[in-house]
Amino acid sequence: MQRTTKTFSVDNISKFKENLLFWAQQFETILWLDSNNYKQQYSSFDGCLAVEEFTSIKTDYLNGFEKLKEYQTITKDYIFGYISYDVKNDVERLSSNNFDGLDFADLYFFQPQKLFFINQNTIEFQYLKMVDDEIDGDFDEINKINCHTELDEVNSKNDIKIKLRIHKDEYHSKVNKVLEHIKRGDIYEANFCQEFYAENSTINPLKVYNHLNEISTPPFATFLKMEHQYLLSASPERYIKKEGTKIISQPIKGTAKRLISKIDDAKIASDLERDQKERSENVMIVDLVRNDLSKTAKIGSVKVEELCKVYSFKQVHQMISTVVSEIDEKTHPINVLQSTFPMGSMTGAPKVSAMKIIENLEETKRGLYSGTVGYFTPTGDFDFNVVIRSILYNEEKKYISYSVGGAITAKSIPEKEYEECLLKAKAMKFVLLNSE
Repeated sequence: MQRTTKTFSVDNISKFKENLLFWAQQFETILWLDSNNYKQQYSSFDGCLAVEEFTSIKTDYLNGFEKLKEYQTITKDYIFGYISYDVKNDVERLSSNNFDGLDFADLYFFQPQKLFFINQNTIEFQYLKMVDDEIDGDFDEINKINCHTELDEVNSKNDIKIKLRIHKDEYHSKVNKVLEHIKRGDIYEANFCQEFYAENSTINPLKVYNHLNEISTPPFATFLKMEHQYLLSASPERYIKKEGTKIISQPIKGTAKRLISKIDDAKIASDLERDQKERSENVMIVDLVRNDLSKTAKIGSVKVEELCKVYSFKQVHQMISTVVSEIDEKTHPINVLQSTFPMGSMTGAPKVSAMKIIENLEETKRGLYSGTVGYFTPTGDFDFNVVIRSILYNEEKKYISYSVGGAITAKSIPEKEYEECLLKAKAMKFVLLNSE
């Protein structure tokens, strides 16, 4: 089915983006992706909004990738959605038996009826099943919105009490168990995660997302709504991207806080770049990614374009590597995802052994956290993030959750790993307690 396309120019693009996302709240299904002006480095657009299902697929992990392959092949259109971490059980003989307070489906994608791409001051509308002048009418309606005033009128004030699923002493004990596995040679590294949560609590998801994005401005910001379930994400990490026959993966390992003094901030970034523990974590995951990409790559095409480079974001400095490969034109895009999922930065090495160990030690089913959100183009290209630095919310169950993790290696010190988790959790906690 062909899309009707129309392009507009806008003077105040920031205001239009805010209005657009506010306008979208009328729909049961929303996926908003914002590159926060990192476009040149990261994205094909400054912002993208997909709303209203035309077709969709929602399933558990069983044969999840095969079902997604069939759906993507038949649709041959833009589709947007997510693959939860627990689809690992479709790739390997694994299970997910921990507590789940959110109840997100394992895999979900939809073909949007209305699609919007923002590039600089240009907005491109792409509609399916359009009625006469619908695009012009929606454009005028979006422009007339005063979202700041209308959002300020929303009163969802409540006392959110954030709890830890794993308390500090227990966290130390569990990290020591990971270290025992490393000393025995079972694994080299494992990404161990913990959940922070609030029960019987309500939030205004759009207000919380706007605040989180404002204080973080990451390259992979995401607002996802599926009826009563929400993802509010300030992810800085790309999982994997396909451009023609080129595959790009950009794992993050290594985090340091931002400092007010420019001199101190530059020093802490420089220290991160030279930190042997952080570099060894990153290099181990780069090796894992190289191995994963080699499963679909042309022989000799897997290369490390950038190793352990430090990039600075509003809240933190991050150590990022870029690994690329070339695939055959006949390789199905879903095969690339299936052979690399879940991403090495959220699992460990060797991957399967690490996933078994963290499943036994973690208290919560990861679900969408440490899974991936993204999209496919009609030509089979794709781009997917890593769901970290994110708040998950089930409005019906009044359950709020955010999880953080860290890479445990032989050089890890439990106390320092715990402090790094608190640093990663800082932005989510702040906006939950200060966005009403």
